[in-house]
Amino acid sequence: MSLPHARRGGPPLLAPALAWAVLTVAAGVLHPGTRPGADPSTTLALLRDHPVAGQLSALVLIASAAPFAVWVGAVHHRLQRLGLRVAGPTLGLAGGLLVAAVLVVSGAAQWAAVATAVPGGDAAVVGMEALAFALGGPAFAVLFGLLLAGCSVPTLLGGLVPRGLAWAGLVLAAVGVVAVLGLVVPPLQYLLPVVRFGGLIWLLWFSAILPVSRRRTAEPAVAA
Repeated sequence: MSLPHARRGGPPLLAPALAWAVLTVAAGVLHPGTRPGADPSTTLALLRDHPVAGQLSALVLIASAAPFAVWVGAVHHRLQRLGLRVAGPTLGLAGGLLVAAVLVVSGAAQWAAVATAVPGGDAAVVGMEALAFALGGPAFAVLFGLLLAGCSVPTLLGGLVPRGLAWAGLVLAAVGVVAVLGLVVPPLQYLLPVVRFGGLIWLLWFSAILPVSRRRTAEPAVAA
């Protein structure tokens, strides 16, 4: 008889969140070390010297889009079931699905950059690397920020998660908006890892404590 109660909140959040976290870290570890704005010959040399790592990093990045999309769908369902039928969860869903698409295209561009890292291919390599960075860096940050805000605002107003967690999500969302300017103001690119890895920790924390039902959130008040 506990099965209907367990189903009320929909699919679990922590499993896809953990899968995305592992794949995100793996993609970063495997990345060959290319940087935006680097000398084309340096970029070409790095990709030539580490072709397997570069392609594996791209493959893992593309694969990470799947558990991320699962998490986005699951959290949207959970928020709807919790009665948060407002714009926030829908905006978060839109931002999250766009993030998943960005991860796929960014990984594909990185894969193409490795494949074109041949003598005389400097222009193509630099172009693909620039595209991979723009999508996987600033574009990811601002869209991920939309997801964070879409989850944080309604759960803050609904009192479903600790206020500190909700405000942390909003701060990260704001940082993501500022980080998109890294495309034209290079020093702001240092904010990109803050959004990606700070957001990763936030997402795991949020997944672990978001209640399955309103009744669960009311239990402490009854006990008091």
